[in-house]
Amino acid sequence: MPPKKSNTLTEAELRLMKILWRRGESAVNDLVAAMPDDEPLAYNSVLTTIRILEQKGYVEHRQEGRAFVYWPVVLENEAGRSEVKHVLSRFFGNSREQLLLSLLDDGKISREELERLKAAIRNATPDEVNDV
Repeated sequence: MPPKKSNTLTEAELRLMKILWRRGESAVNDLVAAMPDDEPLAYNSVLTTIRILEQKGYVEHRQEGRAFVYWPVVLENEAGRSEVKHVLSRFFGNSREQLLLSLLDDGKISREELERLKAAIRNATPDEVNDV
């Protein structure tokens, strides 16, 4: 039996999505050229990865001459929410409380971050909290 297909983003997929979110519409050559120098990807790797992203529903394309032009159809914040839901489900049994406690427990939170979190919790309504 083949492994279950995941809708979460691999590191390579996320790198391409970040470029698309920043640049907007791009051909594969544009994506290859926009890769950071310290993390290059070959044309065929970008092409394979962008096709996987299209199968996952993150991008769409149209043909311009001989090239395909790709654009994101999932917003960056939507993708982030999806990833958080995935982590929440896999590691914290869908407990937002356990996730937040885990984040606070590592001791690397600044006073300013903590104050913003407190304010966000005070201002949240139960419906907003459930939408995470």
